[in-house]
Formats: sequence, structure tokens, C-alpha cells
Amino acid sequence: MTEISNNKIIVGISGGVDSSVTAMLLKEQGYEVEALFMKNWNDQSEDGACLWENDVEDAMLVCDKLDIPLNTVDLSSDYWEKVFKNFLSEYKNGRTPNPDVLCNQEIKFKAFLEHAEELGAKKIATGHYARIVEQDNTFQLLKGMDQNKDQSYFLCRLNQSQLQKSIFPIGELDKADVRQRAERAGLITHDKKDSTGICFIGEQPFRQFLSRYIPPDPGFIKTTDKKIIGKHEGVFYYTLGQRQGLGIGGVKGASDAPWYVVQKNIEDNELIVAQDHDHPLLHSHGLTASNINWISGKIPDIPYKCQAKNRYRQADQNCIIEKNENSSFSVSFESSQRAITPGQFIVFYKEDTCLGGGIIDSVH
Repeated sequence: MTEISNNKIIVGISGGVDSSVTAMLLKEQGYEVEALFMKNWNDQSEDGACLWENDVEDAMLVCDKLDIPLNTVDLSSDYWEKVFKNFLSEYKNGRTPNPDVLCNQEIKFKAFLEHAEELGAKKIATGHYARIVEQDNTFQLLKGMDQNKDQSYFLCRLNQSQLQKSIFPIGELDKADVRQRAERAGLITHDKKDSTGICFIGEQPFRQFLSRYIPPDPGFIKTTDKKIIGKHEGVFYYTLGQRQGLGIGGVKGASDAPWYVVQKNIEDNELIVAQDHDHPLLHSHGLTASNINWISGKIPDIPYKCQAKNRYRQADQNCIIEKNENSSFSVSFESSQRAITPGQFIVFYKEDTCLGGGIIDSVH
């Protein structure tokens, strides 16, 4: 193993503007900076092009401009085993997972971190909009200053060791400032569109993509009074509260109002829908969550009052956390929550501090 340098930081570079500016800022601050491009998904588009080739080309141009070395590592087998298999298993069970959270836990801040240490780095840096502070010998994860881009939700599975070895240089900046800095520096990524879609897999027609791994299992779409009004391709392709892509239209005796998925009946392979954005079946005041990671390493005094998000970009919701007899926790919300989705993550906050998060098992 290469000797670890106190001044050496490996930046996870993706070919986007955020990681580009991350590398630039660290070099300006006098660190010995190297970049590492992670190849985590082996796949091709319909025209045969590798989906990651454009990104690695942009990363190379940025590194040339900044005069920093670019390393590459193939972590696709780690991604498949530790993230994608779980992703498929959850969908097969009718749940809706969030692979981006698991990807951060298992790939970006584990496999990538281990490889960076082998390259001699003491710390890694990524282009996440979040902040890390040390207080009373405990590393705390804070929201990014840009509330519209805050990514602490996706980092809820990190632990003390991972935070201690990580830096988020753009966490104090807003997105517009990041783009302006990139443009002034002449970085090719300054106006590059933000990536969306599944972590490392990118933007693809989701149902078409998922059908390559989970065969369609057609069934009936029914109203809440069990009237058949259509057919679905498999309940695992849909999520609670979904409006688009249901293929329902011109139902006799019904208005022209949009339909929403309000329930997934896994056992009978039925999709239950209603013409009500706020149907009672979509609302609940609580949930049960398991496999909770507490970033501090300590469970707070229970019952515990704090805030939570049960999906990304949701406003913080007041709640109370209580411990169940098993290892799970019950979360009760001050106000009714729409479309809480099993398989997604519930992430806890105390104002700007992210406390951690776990997987939603059920609602009540």
C-alpha cells in the first residue's frame, strides 16, 4: 500500500460541474489533488455507445485544465453485488428502493474510499452539497447551504469513520456560484446539465430498463371499489402516488380527472387507483423503519422529537421517534403524510444536522 500523505486528497470526479469545482477549490487551497473516475456500470445505449464514455472524456478535459492526475477504477462488480442486487430484490418484492443512498454507503464512501487510501490519500472529496463539522470529538453531517440542492438525505448512511475521511468543498456554496466559478476557470463542465436518474446508471426509460431484469407480470388495475378499469405490466413498475404512465383513459361513468396509484396489492397482483390526489389510502400519520444508521454512532434518548423527510426534497416534518421491541423504530408525524413508500428512506434531522436514516418498512 502506498504511504498515506497528509496533504493528498483524491476527488471522486464524475465529469459534472460539481466534482470539477470540488477539485479546483482543493487545488487552490494548496492540497495535493488527484482525481479518480469510478466506472460502476457496464452497459451500452441502444446505439452501442458506452454510457460512461462522455463523462470520462469530460473528466479528462477538466483534469488537463487543472493539471491534476486522473485515475480510473472499475467498481462495477461492487456496484452489482452491493447495490444493484438489492435494488432488484426490493422491486421484486413490490417496494420502491433508493439506490443512491446505498450507493453512497457502499461505493462512494467505502469501495472508493478504500481505493483512494491505496493511492496514498488521507481523505477523499466529492461534489456533494452537504457540510461536515467536528464537535465534541463527533463528526456531524449538516445540510448544504443551498437548500435547493442539499444532498444530506442521500448521505444518511455514512458513519463516523467515513465522515472523518471526507470533505465536501462546495457544501458552503450554492449551485449558481459553482457554475460561475467553473465558467470563470474555463472548465468545460460549467454549463453541463445535472445528472438525474439512478445512481451511475443515468437517464433511461425506467420501466424499459427494469424490464430487462424483472420480467413483466401483467395484472388488473382496479378502482377502490374493485372495478376493473385497465391492465398493468407488473405492480413493481409503479409507486404509490404515481400519476403518469398508468394508461387509463375514458373510464365509463368516471370524470376526466387524473388517476393515482393509491395501493399495491402484491399478493393478488393488483394496482388500486383513485381519482383523488389526496385519497385517504395515500395518507398516514406514522411509519415503521428498520436498519437505521445513527451518524453519531449513538441512539438518541427515546422518545425523541426531531424532524424527518420520507423522500428527497420534502420539507422537514415534525415527528417523534420511538423504539419498538425488536430493532425497528416507530415514527409518528405531527401532520398527515402523503404517499409514504416502503423501501424508501426516512431521514432524521435536528434543524440543519442530519442524524441518520433507515428503511421504511410499513405505514400506519
